[in-house]
Amino acid sequence: MLPDDWHLNDDVDDFLAQAGDFLCSRAALHNTPLTDIEKLRIHRRTAADHDGQAAVFGRLESQGEVRAIFYLTPRGRLGLTPLSVAQTDTLAAYLAGLGHSPANVIADHDTAGAFAESWQRCTGAAPELFWRTHLYRLGTLTPPEPRPKGQGRLTAVKDRGQVVNWCREFCVDVGEQRSIDLIDAGAWDDSRFGDRHFTFWEAPDGTPVSMAAATSVIGGMVRVDPVYTPAHLRGYAGAVTVEASRAALTAGATDVVLFTDPDNPTSNALYQRLGYVHLADFAGYRFSYGAPETG
Repeated sequence: MLPDDWHLNDDVDDFLAQAGDFLCSRAALHNTPLTDIEKLRIHRRTAADHDGQAAVFGRLESQGEVRAIFYLTPRGRLGLTPLSVAQTDTLAAYLAGLGHSPANVIADHDTAGAFAESWQRCTGAAPELFWRTHLYRLGTLTPPEPRPKGQGRLTAVKDRGQVVNWCREFCVDVGEQRSIDLIDAGAWDDSRFGDRHFTFWEAPDGTPVSMAAATSVIGGMVRVDPVYTPAHLRGYAGAVTVEASRAALTAGATDVVLFTDPDNPTSNALYQRLGYVHLADFAGYRFSYGAPETG
């Protein structure tokens, strides 16, 4: 495979015109590229507002068809669709030759691991696993039994403060420092929650007790993320997830997906009871670029 098989583009609209059908062909598996690229499209990240670097997009073509894509965000996040080891070797050499230095890579488990090794061989950058997750896709939605008391509802403008506070608490629980920094700086729209649609589960007296968020419908796909219930109010995650999932289906989604922590058997079992089926595993690696030693 030659590097020329990869076609680069820094115009997101042109890139989507070429690769959009490919991404939508497996919308559940490609859910992260779909949402990330859509956010880049909406915000039009340019050199003027992100450290002098614009997003870069690439598509791998064979016999006139797109077989894979990558995207590199202004903040250095490299996203990949599934690639073979040979393809990650080629891509690593290509990106290095162009002078790119991704801060991290996110992809399905095998592709992320293969690229991390390819990048280390090519550049010497040391990879560190920082994220592991299961991807689930909704089959037949099955509400929990018994159903907790209360009801679900979509949030309104008046709920903004509660939503922001709970998203920050969620980030503290899972260690998302960058999201905490953005929220604290008042940059809500730049956080990963800024484009989400939120659902509350309310107790019978109208008090919110749990929250679930979902992306907009993109290529027929909606991702439910995050689901958060304060520690002292456990027992509502299933109900609020069902409400958010039902809202996604009502909005026209054909693929409703969510990520889960592989080390949390309780949540994994819960989502399976609600009708979610394991689809794939994903991983993320960050890269350390050490300074050369001096003699």
